[in-house]
Amino acid sequence: MTKVNTSVSAIMSRDLLTIEQNEKLAKADDLMRAHRVRHVLAVDEDGALTGVVSQRDIFNGGLLKALGYGTHAKQVALDSLRVKDAMTAEPVTVSPDTMLGDAARIMLDRKLGCLPVLDGDRLVGIVTEGDFVRLAAQPPPPAV
Repeated sequence: MTKVNTSVSAIMSRDLLTIEQNEKLAKADDLMRAHRVRHVLAVDEDGALTGVVSQRDIFNGGLLKALGYGTHAKQVALDSLRVKDAMTAEPVTVSPDTMLGDAARIMLDRKLGCLPVLDGDRLVGIVTEGDFVRLAAQPPPPAV
């Protein structure tokens, strides 16, 4: 089986980093830094996906609003904004059985760094650029 004909479920991360959409944007920034990731999935109080917050969203939502007035102003801006103020709402998603080639094309065409994975309405994973890099770096299976 080729890698392109493999489903997203084979490489997606199941250990999800989520944040409630009403949390301060500063908490999302702290989570990303602590876990060394570029995306956090925003959820509502019931755990349903409401958006994706990325490092770029934090930059645009926090730093641009601070207008470059230094570290303190950045922190004030991040503390005053909520995740839902900066996140990408209604993100593009895929299902666990989406083929990797299809997911890669979606990410390339839409210039996305990640795709949340939904099984129906339930958030079950995330596939990121890093997952594709990890897959590409794996040695090929031995020839039979």
